[in-house]
Amino acid sequence: MTDTLLPNGLKDGGGDRSYFRKGCNPCAQTGRSKLQNKRASLNHDIIKEMRMRAGAENLLKATSNNKVKEMVLLELSYVNANLQLLMGQLEGLNSSVEVYQSTQETANIPLIALGLKETKEVDFSTPFKDFILEHYSDDGNSFEEEIADLMDLRQACRTPSRNAAGVDLFAKYYSHLPLMESRFFSPNRPTGIFFTWYDSFTGVPVCQQNLSLEKASILFNMAALYSQIGTRSDRQTIVGLEEAISSFQKAAGILNHLKETFTHTPSYDMSPAMLSMLIRMMLAQAQECLFEKTALPGIRNQFYSLMKMAQEAAKVSETYDQVHQSMIQTPIKDNVPLFWSTMSQVKTNHYRSMAHYFVASALLDHQLGPSDDEDQQEKTLSQVYDRLPEGRSPLDILKNKEERERIGKAHIRRAILGHEEALRIYSLCHHLTKLEILEDILRASHQRSLNKFSENENEEEFTDYTEAPDIISKTEHKAEMEVPATTKVKVTDFFQRLGPLSVFSAKQRWTAPRTLRLRPEDRDLGFTLKGESPVQVVSLDPLCPAAADGLKEGDYIIAVGETDCKWFSVSEVMRLLKDVDEEGIDIQVVSMMDSNPAMPTKSATFCGNLPKTYSMICLAYDDDDKNSKTRKVTKKSSFLSWGLKNRLKSASTLSLPTADNSGTLPWNKPCPTFPSSSSYNNDSVLY
Repeated sequence: MTDTLLPNGLKDGGGDRSYFRKGCNPCAQTGRSKLQNKRASLNHDIIKEMRMRAGAENLLKATSNNKVKEMVLLELSYVNANLQLLMGQLEGLNSSVEVYQSTQETANIPLIALGLKETKEVDFSTPFKDFILEHYSDDGNSFEEEIADLMDLRQACRTPSRNAAGVDLFAKYYSHLPLMESRFFSPNRPTGIFFTWYDSFTGVPVCQQNLSLEKASILFNMAALYSQIGTRSDRQTIVGLEEAISSFQKAAGILNHLKETFTHTPSYDMSPAMLSMLIRMMLAQAQECLFEKTALPGIRNQFYSLMKMAQEAAKVSETYDQVHQSMIQTPIKDNVPLFWSTMSQVKTNHYRSMAHYFVASALLDHQLGPSDDEDQQEKTLSQVYDRLPEGRSPLDILKNKEERERIGKAHIRRAILGHEEALRIYSLCHHLTKLEILEDILRASHQRSLNKFSENENEEEFTDYTEAPDIISKTEHKAEMEVPATTKVKVTDFFQRLGPLSVFSAKQRWTAPRTLRLRPEDRDLGFTLKGESPVQVVSLDPLCPAAADGLKEGDYIIAVGETDCKWFSVSEVMRLLKDVDEEGIDIQVVSMMDSNPAMPTKSATFCGNLPKTYSMICLAYDDDDKNSKTRKVTKKSSFLSWGLKNRLKSASTLSLPTADNSGTLPWNKPCPTFPSSSSYNNDSVLY
């Protein structure tokens, strides 16, 4: 195998079964792997129920028997109920965020990770061997090891490890896909290989023969793996938070690349609307980690620090509100788990309440003193508020102690209401109530706001209904999409023995290899070589023995004697040919053919003031037969090479039409000469 192999911890039973690829561990019984196995099982059950439903619906359309219709409707109701239960279980898996969290998490709100898309195994062996034999005229059985390596790499991508090695595994396979596409996926010949991937939200399978679905799904899984790495990071340390921020930004960058590159993916979880929502969610989680990184060293109990943290918290709330608004749009809301939309709504209210708490603390705990910079505080307060209560200015609030306390209490009341709303929304989702740490954080924040309100409550005061103004969101470190360099890594083509991809690809067509005998005359082979590997024959002497043996100008030399020279340069091939004796040496050559000879390029012309379309080849026909609809027009390569540029470029020499009229032409008539410019309106001339 070409990858690094590591022992899997099992007893060696012989062979390679006790090893796995670096970045993959299918034997690891982690909570995440068990969750993924359940997802695969649910996908299998969902497709089985969908097939039963499709069959029942077809029977319902076909039958006219009322009794049969009643039985089919009963069966349909049963199948639909099963499907609804399975969809609910799949939603539960997408809501199981606790298995993705860090084992060191003790005081952080859980983050959401994307689950990996599931796929079926694909057997490349038989189709690739057949294609190698038919297209490349090579023995497909000699590439068994390369095909096995490719299949092992794809299989390893189904169980990646949750670290950089797992990401590298995806990147390596993704970089091999364009090479595989160029080698084996011809636009004119189906390979018979079907790629099946399951929607990560609905479990509905999507199957395609081309590689677009495969590429898009690998990118999606790479972004999902980055999101899982981000949720696993230890957010109690600066290093862990930086890893989480980078992972979520890379996940957003890959999803955005997927959205811009694959615009018509049939799987709904990779639709533009769904990808836009996922990008917002990844960036919102990155912004949340940036806020935690700022707060981790501690928040100084100073006016400016509290105001800064208030705007940072408002920014997190704003990003989660945008995520929630995109989740409740149709049809996204029908496929996104309720847990996700509820979590985003909870975080929107939680961080907005935190912003109001910080502003309240700044106003209530830090009165304007003689030593304070009055202008700076006024400027800071004016930047925090979008609008102020009518009749009030920032300076009035700062200088007037009663006004300052009134606005501060308004903020703390709004913080309390926001925390209560977050707790209420939290209690509505049964998947969310399983996260006890989230409830503890929400209740602790709520209690802190209540304590702040009690500290500043005066029983003798009348109830004040002043409404706290909204806080402008602002951040010094905005989360940005980041496209990781690992999406494009340099890999070695598994099938490089087939030859340089610029020539030996599925789109090119060439003749079967021909064996020729080279015999030099006065140490002259009769031709020269040019180009990169493989080298090409040019300046061929039409009278040399090689030309007589069938060598053509433009042929590619693929072997000299027993040496394969598809990858050889001109100097390396000349080194093999320079010591050829009088007995000569065998070489193998191939000639490039037109990739699509059945569809010649067409050009529109005008003849007799009537537009006509002719293919850009010279045609010859008889006046007596020009009305025949069954005649096959013969392409005259000699005229083509003399009058127009030869599209086939396979003939090494040019020849004029001969004067032999003894029946060599298809219609047994003299070959007409090229018409003058004054005769183009005559239907009997050559076009």
